Amino acid sequence: MTVFEGRFTDVAGLRIGLVIARFNDLVTGKLLSGCLDSLSRHGIDISPESTQLDVAWVPGSFEIPLVAQRLAASGRYQVVITLGAVIRGDTPHFDVVVAEVSKGVAAVARDTGVPVIFGVLTTDTLQQALERAGIKSNLGWSYGLQALEMGSLMAALPQPTP
Repeated sequence: MTVFEGRFTDVAGLRIGLVIARFNDLVTGKLLSGCLDSLSRHGIDISPESTQLDVAWVPGSFEIPLVAQRLAASGRYQVVITLGAVIRGDTPHFDVVVAEVSKGVAAVARDTGVPVIFGVLTTDTLQQALERAGIKSNLGWSYGLQALEMGSLMAALPQPTP
């Protein structure tokens, strides 16, 4: 029996694309800080001169799948991380955005074979979003770890046959 698992070490050749929404930047900025801290502490070069990490800013979470698709399809990245925050309001807009961004991100991973980490918070209140972005714990840290694990796991799995 062969067991495949991702690891958090040996990240020297790993290239990561990160897509982050500007909308709700009070929250997404904190997620980004946690994610970058996690990646850096595990050996990813996050300096401005880095060849391991590229960051693309989009207006809001709805735009995340399109840019994630472009990054994943480029062949340049082994994993893509998405960061956003959709906070419920008084209209059905929340439901529409959440449904489309989650379906879109899942489709990118399926269509390209590149793991896409779903780091889009979907909360009822700003307080809940802030708690998940650093007041209690920063889920950005976890999204960074998920990216390292999935990048490593995908490299370890057998390659598909043409």
